[in-house]
Amino acid sequence: MMDWTDRHCRSLHRVLSSRALLYTEMVTSGAVVHGDREKLLSYDPGQHPVAVQLGGSEPAELALAARIAEDFGYDEINLNVGCPSDRVQSGRFGACLMREPDLVAACMAAIKDAVKVPATVKCRIGVDDQDPEEALFGLVDACAAAGIDSFVVHARKAWLKGLSPKENRDIPPLDYDLVYRLKRERPNLTIAINGGVPSLDAVLEHLANGVDGVMLGRAAYHEAGLLGEVDRRVFGMDVADIDSFEAVERYRPYMARELAAGTHLAAMTRHMLGLFHGLPGARAWRRVLTVEGVKAGAGLEVVDRALEAVRAALAARDARAEAPAA
Repeated sequence: MMDWTDRHCRSLHRVLSSRALLYTEMVTSGAVVHGDREKLLSYDPGQHPVAVQLGGSEPAELALAARIAEDFGYDEINLNVGCPSDRVQSGRFGACLMREPDLVAACMAAIKDAVKVPATVKCRIGVDDQDPEEALFGLVDACAAAGIDSFVVHARKAWLKGLSPKENRDIPPLDYDLVYRLKRERPNLTIAINGGVPSLDAVLEHLANGVDGVMLGRAAYHEAGLLGEVDRRVFGMDVADIDSFEAVERYRPYMARELAAGTHLAAMTRHMLGLFHGLPGARAWRRVLTVEGVKAGAGLEVVDRALEAVRAALAARDARAEAPAA
């Protein structure tokens, strides 16, 4: 997610799940080829497995960007054909490419030929007045003919005019059944579903309907604690769940290294705000991190104060529960 799943966010998510595939923010092929590659693509090696998501529509430039990303060690190259923002459309990439399946296929063929790691597509089921079945199957079949076998499908249309990117995440209706049917009718392809998935219960329901994977977006960000159950519930690992307190402790060494390197505390703590979602003290946790974490020189002592606020709220709840009835 642009402006959200940066390298600090991904390192937090990795301490919660050892198996989930993480994705970068979308980065344009032009920025990778001509810009500051270290700033755009560097990441902590503990993040693997991690995919880089590219935006673009020039096959040769995408191929070069993919090779550069592969040299940085990314485990997968993903092309974004789903982002509906005006900025993205003006650059001729993202969801507007749903109208140009042959161009997308050419881009994917170039990427696939350029790298040894998997090349995948993230798309919508269509845009504007397109027939979703024709648009989705047409894009997938064109890319499959170019040798691509893995797709992540956001199960709603994008409206390129009249809706903001935020509205495009909520207003167009979801059509999960179409994605399920895509998997049934193209069984040799790897199909993951995305869009409006609020919980791990919903993840398991989608998997039970036959898709190969589920991409979490906002739920994983705003309620990051749910990722602490992914390894056990989704991947079937014989491991204990990671609660939010343990997640903070596992993330602490990373924060310490980044602080020593000059990274501002708020660049990391902004991704931690949803860790204690639904628990007593969650509001105090967010308040301490957002108010104190942005101050000059803020360090791990701010995180410790925020943790103490949560512990105090939990203790108060337990005390009330144990108090005798009047």
